[in-house]
Amino acid sequence: MKKTLFLLFGIFCYAFFFGTYCYAIGFVTNLVVPMGLDSKPVSSVGFSLLINTGLLLLFAVQHSIMARPAFKQWWTKIIPVPIERSVYVLLSSLCLIALFYFWQPMGGIVWSVQSDVGFVLLNAISLLGFTIVLISTFLINHFDLFGLRQVWLHFIDKKYEHLPFKTPLFYKYVRHPLYLGWMIAFWSAPVMTIAHFLFAALCTGYMLTAIRFEEKDLITVFGEKYIRYRQMAPMLIPFTKRRKQ
Repeated sequence: MKKTLFLLFGIFCYAFFFGTYCYAIGFVTNLVVPMGLDSKPVSSVGFSLLINTGLLLLFAVQHSIMARPAFKQWWTKIIPVPIERSVYVLLSSLCLIALFYFWQPMGGIVWSVQSDVGFVLLNAISLLGFTIVLISTFLINHFDLFGLRQVWLHFIDKKYEHLPFKTPLFYKYVRHPLYLGWMIAFWSAPVMTIAHFLFAALCTGYMLTAIRFEEKDLITVFGEKYIRYRQMAPMLIPFTKRRKQ
């Protein structure tokens, strides 16, 4: 019975995440959803800045701390191991939903593309960024990343084994195509409002910081394999040489 409940919980968390991800696309591109990043301002700039920064920090703190091995070791004394990843995915999705709901548009234009072709092109590039994110998750194992593999293996009485180190497709050219996809999606805006600029800048800063922590964890897990990979593949920009570290 417990295995079935864990499996159903994992499926629910995944479905909840996928719906949140789809909404995020509309939120960033201001397409379809009722309120996006660049909707009409309703509060003062100071209040909006405080709320928006707080919402982004909430997501960043939750997303980073819960991903660290030391936290997982403590957390799994409370949360059963098979659903640890599903709980992480669920809480990340809830933080995003809070951001969507409480986000305060701020108005003000940093840049605005007047050409119809340019407007469509930048929106298309932003959607391409979201596509790169999704493809990147499948390249490394989409279902493990979002907790379904863990609950399924538990359901069929198979021991969970960590994924082997591999560098398929995008990962041959950059170490973090998933983050690159997010950056493309966030910065490819035909109309860049102050709120959108704040969102893109803080998210970029968070991702650059998160990469440092993630790579330390990856070196701990994969050792010399990942060190050699760092020497061969640039962090975010394809076909660029990196300085030796």
